[in-house]
Amino acid sequence: MLKLKNPALLRSQSYINGQWVDADSGDTFDVLDPATGKVVAGIANLGANETRRAIEAADKAWPAWRDTPVKERAKILRRWYDLIIANADDLAIILTAEQGKPLVEARGEIVYGANYVEWFSEEAKRIYGDVISPPSNDKRIIVIKQPVGVTCSVTPWNFPNAMIARKMAPAIAAGCPFIAKPASETPLSALAIAVLAEEAGVPAGVFNIVAGDKAPEIGAEMTSNPLVRKFTFTGSTAVGKLLQAQCAATMKKTSMELGGNAPFIVFDDADINEAVKGAIVCKYRNAGQTCVCANRIFVQEGVYDEFAQKFSDAVNQLSMGSGFDSGVDIGPMITTKAVKKTESLVEDALQKGAQTLVAGGPSTLGACFYSPVVLGGATDQMHLFKEEIFGPVAPLFKFSTEEDVIQMANDTEFGLASYFYSRDIGRIWRVAEGLEYGMVGINEGIISNEMAPFGGVKESGQGREGSKYGIEDYLEIKYLCAGGIDK
Repeated sequence: MLKLKNPALLRSQSYINGQWVDADSGDTFDVLDPATGKVVAGIANLGANETRRAIEAADKAWPAWRDTPVKERAKILRRWYDLIIANADDLAIILTAEQGKPLVEARGEIVYGANYVEWFSEEAKRIYGDVISPPSNDKRIIVIKQPVGVTCSVTPWNFPNAMIARKMAPAIAAGCPFIAKPASETPLSALAIAVLAEEAGVPAGVFNIVAGDKAPEIGAEMTSNPLVRKFTFTGSTAVGKLLQAQCAATMKKTSMELGGNAPFIVFDDADINEAVKGAIVCKYRNAGQTCVCANRIFVQEGVYDEFAQKFSDAVNQLSMGSGFDSGVDIGPMITTKAVKKTESLVEDALQKGAQTLVAGGPSTLGACFYSPVVLGGATDQMHLFKEEIFGPVAPLFKFSTEEDVIQMANDTEFGLASYFYSRDIGRIWRVAEGLEYGMVGINEGIISNEMAPFGGVKESGQGREGSKYGIEDYLEIKYLCAGGIDK
């Protein structure tokens, strides 16, 4: 049993219409600690019927919630934020237990997720319309924005707190009731958030959690139910395309934050020590299991050897172990399936000529542990050039010119995050504008925060999370035309 100051945060039931509920069938599924393989908790295993009831409850709650004054919505969200921060230590323990990341990283995620709740509590009061010049003097044109309606989300296991917070905060701030389907690997963090939502005064039906390992069944209900007006998803591009197609039948408003293949470029005029620091945090946080991790590290030939040596030395200093152990930098991967995929990408690269600079790999610490790997001499013929690695493996590619590396960086269907290090102001503008990505980190390896618009282009999705733009995904534009003004 986890040692929590607030044991009420650890729940095994889902949260629908202000009630904690079991599955209709009585079924449960186990949540495992990836570091030990031990059961953390047994969770009620819900399906389509319970999801439908959650949607119906949200629809009934919608009229009252959208009519709730924005200042009142803002106050409730602010109370929710305060409660998340007050319980951050316990929430971090729950997160590490089910997801595996080091406790320091887990607490950082809790604060990061809470920042979106705080931000959108403030943005609720800043939903602006417009006045447009009319075509004739007898008319007036007004534009207002209204909440889109019942919103459903499906989120992944790599950030089980923040991924939900980034979606539910703008939705609820805008006046949209919300149903969240967390990943079956990590539902405990979502359920803990619901405990605090109830305490903060979020009305019944406005925030709901449907936990279960029947993802296709739950997802199908969310995407097909006509009461759902908005669907938002974070996950793989392949699943995102499937869900988008399902939403098309009822023309739902959607936002998709999908796969990445982030380039991390080091030019010969870069501060190499800073580039190494940026690459380490960008590549290896959360054991490389983030959609914005550096996937391909491109280093200009003049500084390639220096960077490779310093980067490899830094990787060798990283400590791996249970997320609850002090001083740990890298925890376990989420499942043995994830480990095997990472292994296969490394084996393919080695067979095609990559050199081992840091020889990590499967660890004796446990089945889900995979020590950091650094590969030199990577090429575009290797699977890891095209595929998202999602593990602690860093391939180094050598390049000659600015034009060459922009072409290589853009040679992917993905377009989420990108990074580069340079001190040349002209190059900074050229490369930043030339990279076909929704986000560009310039001399910076960590780019996500609540004040910035997070999102991608190409097959990395559509829509933005965070910033003043984030709430727009949960609003509809309505145009009002008043005539007869001249009489």
